[in-house]
Amino acid sequence: MRSLREMLRHQAAPGTLMLGAAFLAMVAANSPMAAAYGSLLQVPFEVRLGAWGLAKPVLLWINDGLMALFFLFVGLELKREMLYGHLSDRRQVVLPAIAAVGGMAMPALIYTFFNRGDPVAMSGWAIPAATDIAFALGVLALLGPRVPPPLKLFLLTVAIFDDIGAILIIAFFYTDNLATEALMAGGVALAALALLNRAGVRAFAPYMLVGAVLWLCVLESGVHATLAGVALALLIPADKRADEAHPPLVRMEHGLSPWVSFLILPVFAFANAGVSLAGVGVTDLVAPIPAGIALGLLLGNPVGIFGLVFLSVRLLGLPKPRGVTWNQLLGTSMLCGIGFTMSLFISALAFESGGTGEAVIVADRLGILMGSLSSALLGYVWLRRALPARVD
Repeated sequence: MRSLREMLRHQAAPGTLMLGAAFLAMVAANSPMAAAYGSLLQVPFEVRLGAWGLAKPVLLWINDGLMALFFLFVGLELKREMLYGHLSDRRQVVLPAIAAVGGMAMPALIYTFFNRGDPVAMSGWAIPAATDIAFALGVLALLGPRVPPPLKLFLLTVAIFDDIGAILIIAFFYTDNLATEALMAGGVALAALALLNRAGVRAFAPYMLVGAVLWLCVLESGVHATLAGVALALLIPADKRADEAHPPLVRMEHGLSPWVSFLILPVFAFANAGVSLAGVGVTDLVAPIPAGIALGLLLGNPVGIFGLVFLSVRLLGLPKPRGVTWNQLLGTSMLCGIGFTMSLFISALAFESGGTGEAVIVADRLGILMGSLSSALLGYVWLRRALPARVD
């Protein structure tokens, strides 16, 4: 049990667990268990209160419900970083912010190049423009104390800005037809959360209760329900009182962290990474959708991130992270091509909810898996050679 606890505390544990869940999903989807795997995800589950009820298959409860808690966690982390952490010092964030822009724009351009002219495929333009922070930091953690702290801070800050970009992309580009009444009800729920904050309420229960109402309103409004998690996070009190060890925001973040790392993300990976490879050949792997996603992740991130960082340092005079070499920055930009969780999530918004067909869904998942795994391996090998052999 002691060994298990030590293993779970390791920074690479969440990414390893997600990778294991994705591997199990692939095994299930390509074995005699394939029918049972597919049926499990389509099992209907209903919540009913009198005449009102909400019925969805298990897959959508995971993608709309559990992932709302993931986005709540992301929102709490972003708010804490902006108030107290890395994003509170403008001098520390300018270069990573510029890098994140390159890491979102270049992969999207590569995907667009491969899929221009196909309106169905172009719905997935944002799939490679995302970095999986848990996986990327997990791979970096495998290199141990050889990683200089400024390099880890650079990767963390780029990934945080990438999360902000992904949230904005989902809000503006993956929103269905809006239902006015549901939006108005969501506005009332937001106002109630703001009043709780202004009134100095510190208990979690009122926020979570009103947050659940907000989630239902957003779900019915046409805006993706996970954004309710971000909105709730921004209204959790962040100020610390004398009788508190930590403010409510930090306590909620710490409380959610193990659930997100060891339950929500592995369950999401298991539910979304299962791709049947039956009948898939080489021509399918190099088709425009998987090629655009894979090359967007694998090449778009190092070109966009490293390219803008290099130009910003050389032309604008921005300071490079202290003690970090160009080789190390290039390897870190490769790790930003690991887009697993957010890429799968955006692909579900782009294709699966629109009834585009199984072939397109298989193609985008293949591209995500190929690009993310290749970025992880290439970034790890590159950094293993670029980092010092030992740290005294």
